Amino acid sequence: MTSISQANEIELVTRAQAGDRNAFHELVRSHAQGVLHVIYRMCGDQQVAEDAAQETFIQAWLRLRSFRPGTSLRSWLYRIAVNTAIDMLRKEKRILPGAVEDLHLKDPQPGPEALAANSERAATVQEAVLSLPDASRAVLILREYEGLSYQEIAEALDIPVGTVMSRLNYARKLLREKLEVQLFLSAEAEHV
Repeated sequence: MTSISQANEIELVTRAQAGDRNAFHELVRSHAQGVLHVIYRMCGDQQVAEDAAQETFIQAWLRLRSFRPGTSLRSWLYRIAVNTAIDMLRKEKRILPGAVEDLHLKDPQPGPEALAANSERAATVQEAVLSLPDASRAVLILREYEGLSYQEIAEALDIPVGTVMSRLNYARKLLREKLEVQLFLSAEAEHV
């Protein structure tokens, strides 16, 4: 991921809005990883995420003239990304994650038991996140995985900050309930 300054980003947007494809390419390079992460967290499937990220940038190019300078390009792109992910999920009807092997675990040295437990836990969390309603899942992903502020989320999803807060609260509550049930069932299965 390339990091560009705010001033440079504004210049690139202005040039891209005038039809400069090289400027747009620089913007894509700068934001591609973040867009891909948001979409992957929304759908849980790497192939769908890559397709949706590509579609996100196609839509961004087509709508670039509607982007208002002075607003956050990242938030604008994330709004397109979330909507594209939701549309693709509806089309593909692929809501659950692919193989557990697709999950990226951070601990490079775990033993076989720890690796199995981590994989199971990661799959359980991912499945619970993916089972949330679209609006709740989008807010949770943008806040917890991407670290956006409430204001940035509000801009990205074009909703009031109060709605962001209530959706985030609802998403966390639902997630907690789903994970408590899963942990309870896992504990019960171990004692059988």
